[in-house]
Amino acid sequence: MGRLSGIRVVDLTVFLPGPMMTLMMADQGADVLKIEPPAGDPARDQAPFEAGHSVWFRNLNRGKRSLALDLKTDAGRERLWQEIAGANVFVEGFRPGAIGRLGFGYDEVAARNPRIVYCSISAFGQTGALAHHPAHDLAVQALAGFLSVNNAPGGAPVVPGVPAADAAAGLTALSAVLMALIQAQRTGRGDYLDIAMFDSLLPWSAHIAGSAIMGGETPLSDNQRSLGGAAFYQIYETADGRHVALGGREEKFVRNLLTALGREELIPAGLAPAGEQGELIDFLRQTFAAKTREEWVAWFADKDVAFSPVLDFREALDQPHVAERGLLVEHEGAHHIAPAIRTADWRPSEAPELGGC
Repeated sequence: MGRLSGIRVVDLTVFLPGPMMTLMMADQGADVLKIEPPAGDPARDQAPFEAGHSVWFRNLNRGKRSLALDLKTDAGRERLWQEIAGANVFVEGFRPGAIGRLGFGYDEVAARNPRIVYCSISAFGQTGALAHHPAHDLAVQALAGFLSVNNAPGGAPVVPGVPAADAAAGLTALSAVLMALIQAQRTGRGDYLDIAMFDSLLPWSAHIAGSAIMGGETPLSDNQRSLGGAAFYQIYETADGRHVALGGREEKFVRNLLTALGREELIPAGLAPAGEQGELIDFLRQTFAAKTREEWVAWFADKDVAFSPVLDFREALDQPHVAERGLLVEHEGAHHIAPAIRTADWRPSEAPELGGC
C-alpha cells in the first residue's frame, strides 16, 4: 500500500513536465491512467532503448496504465468521460484552449465530477500575453532570464544541461495537486490549477537575481557569488584536462583550503565580495592546473572543504554512493532512477505498453 493508494489519476500529458508529476504519484501508489493518442507519447520513440522501451519513457511512465484514445472521435471522448467519472485528478498538457475545444475544459469536467482536481500544465499559463506562444524548456528558460547567466563569465549563453523549467513545472504541479486533494477532502470540491513552466521557474531566481527583482540592474555571471564571481563557488581545470569544483564559500572552507596550500595571506580575498576575487581565482586556476583530477581527489580526502570532482553521468552513476542509496535499480533487464521519495520496500514497475491498460 503506497502513500497515495486509492487516488485515481487521468493523465493526458506527454514528454516531460506532466509525466514527471504523475510518475511521482504512481511511485507512491496512485492509480495513473495515461491517456495517449493512437500513435502514443512521442517519448516512446526517443533513443536510447533498453528492454523494449525508451529509457526516457520508462523512467517517466513506469507503474502507469496506458489507454490509447482518439479524442476527435465520439467513441474516444465517451471512453474518456467514463474514466473521468471515477477519477480524483485530471491532468492535461495541451496548448491553452485546446482541451476545451475537445469538450473537456474544467467547467465541463467539474460539472460531472465536482470533487476532481483539474491540473493544466503549459509553458506560460492559460492567460496573459504569452499564453499561446509555443515553447519547450529552452525557450522558457530564455524568456525567464536564466539563459543570460547560463554562460562562462563574459561569454554567450549556452544550451543548459538540465531542463529546469520542465522539472520546476512537474514539481510545482505535484505540490499543487496534493494541496488541492487535501482541500477536496475537507470541502468535497475539487479545484482548477493553472501551472506554467515560466511561473514555476521564476521563483528559482531568488538567490541569483536579487538586484533585478528589486528593480535594479540585471546580474552578470562574473560578479555574482553563485554564478562565477566567487573563488570558492567555481570550476577549475586540472592538469589532465578534466575539472573540479569548489562548492562552498563559508569562511571555514576558505581558511581550511588556503591554509593547507600555505597561502593564508589570501584568506581575506576569499571572504571579499563576489566580483572582487579575480586574483584569488587566478591563483586557484594555476594551482589546480598543476595536478590531475584524481590527484586532487586524493589530496582533498582529509580536508574539510566543499570540493568535488566534476563527473560525467557514467562516473556519477558508478559511484558507490549511488549503489549504497539504491538510486539506480535494475529490474527485468531495464534500469531505473529510483524516486527521491520512496518507501523502504519500493521496487520499480514496468512501463505500460501502448493501450495495454
